[in-house]
Amino acid sequence: MIVDNVNNMARSLKEYPKVVRKALEYLKSHDFTDMEDGRYDIDGDRMYASVQHYKTRRLADCKPEAHQKYVDVQYIASGNELLGWCPFSPDLVVTEAYDEEKDIAFYESLVPDSTIIMSKGNFAVLYPEDVHSPCGALDDDAPEDVVKVVVKISIDLF
Repeated sequence: MIVDNVNNMARSLKEYPKVVRKALEYLKSHDFTDMEDGRYDIDGDRMYASVQHYKTRRLADCKPEAHQKYVDVQYIASGNELLGWCPFSPDLVVTEAYDEEKDIAFYESLVPDSTIIMSKGNFAVLYPEDVHSPCGALDDDAPEDVVKVVVKISIDLF
């Protein structure tokens, strides 16, 4: 997993894989706050962005997930959220087996459990070995409006 802010890109961009740099350049060059929810192709099925407007929810209500075919670049365009994370391990309990068509599996909980505060401009690059719980509220009693963009990058591009 990589966590950073798009405002740091000038100094750290060269350290990222070329396909991640392409995704970050796309994210930095668009204002997603006025865009409609939905899919926006960058390179067809090989790389595309999904714009999402939602309210955060209790982190306990966020289901841990992992993907096999795509790397996620999760970017916060507006708002704040908690992103739960753990490395893939045999200690994880599967609640929904991997769905190849949707490229997702769900888990009971993160083991071990850790969280990262994601604010405007922050992004996280989540590889198949990164189990994550997105959309968590910083305060369970105060859900927040968030605009997030998830760029899906086919692992075949790495």
